[in-house]
Amino acid sequence: MEVIHGLENFPRQRVPVVVALGTFDGLHLGHQALLALAVQRAREVQGRCAVFTFDPHPHTVLTVSPDGFLLTTLDERLELFAMLGADLAVVVQFNDTFRYTPAETWVRELVTRTAMAEVVCGANYVFGHDRSGDAALLRRLGGKYGFQVRIADPVEVDGAPVSSTWIRDALRAGRVTEASRLLGRWYALRGTVVRGDGRGRTLGYPTANLSMPPRKLIPALGIYAGYARSAAGEYQTAVSIGVRPTFGQGPLVVEAYLLQFAGDLYGMPLELHLAARLHDELMFSSVEDLVHQIGADVAAVPRALAEAEELTGLGPRAGGLVEQTTVGKPETRNPKPETR
Repeated sequence: MEVIHGLENFPRQRVPVVVALGTFDGLHLGHQALLALAVQRAREVQGRCAVFTFDPHPHTVLTVSPDGFLLTTLDERLELFAMLGADLAVVVQFNDTFRYTPAETWVRELVTRTAMAEVVCGANYVFGHDRSGDAALLRRLGGKYGFQVRIADPVEVDGAPVSSTWIRDALRAGRVTEASRLLGRWYALRGTVVRGDGRGRTLGYPTANLSMPPRKLIPALGIYAGYARSAAGEYQTAVSIGVRPTFGQGPLVVEAYLLQFAGDLYGMPLELHLAARLHDELMFSSVEDLVHQIGADVAAVPRALAEAEELTGLGPRAGGLVEQTTVGKPETRNPKPETR
């Protein structure tokens, strides 16, 4: 997949272009259906599918949010776009200048730069200054500028449309299994393993401490079962998200104990896939009680994973980054994750 940073860098195409419009944070089941429609139309007209996304996320520019917000970092989004069959991904910078762009001006710029033949968006898609543009306006402008508009049907789970807001609410409440059903995959935390205080090793359960990208949504404090994936392989894992209250409340830490793993992960990228929540973060009156609970949590991981897999229809996720080429931004392919 080719990555284009900035609409002004969009390369001229010799075949029809089908554009998928949205922010696509999370790439949930609804987003996947929309992109599948765009890819299908591109293949049918023997063209290319170009998916648009924003960086930073518009919400982080328009509002002030003290906690994590992003379901997917830009790197994660681009990887998923490629896995879903997009030919090009266009990253548009959302800033104070762009936010005041009139809706029709934005569409006219899209037409000029991409010569798009079709646009695919969701029924609730809005764009332009003060969110004045919507699917109905897109249809009218399609007639004016010569492109077709297709509206993707929403995807429902348990009778309700899947949305990024629903997923964020579930994660903030610790309902990672529910979030995974809506995403169509386990919710992932990706970062670099950094050195902690070594306490886990002294307790008999050495953990990998993860340095997280800024603005990434971290689920509610608690103990989780999941999968850890790194260059060393894929392992079942017990994940703690918390402040270690037994030793005096400290900063938020994401740490994972990889079952049946012995080795050194310091400085390596690590991805945690959260499948099930075991319980809240607890405070213990003694280190012995804490160690006993850690042992019980580790023993509970395989069963919790099996139950989550049965509920969601998902299994251990494997695979690496998808090959991309980048236009308009001088950076290396597969850049290292950001750290706090």
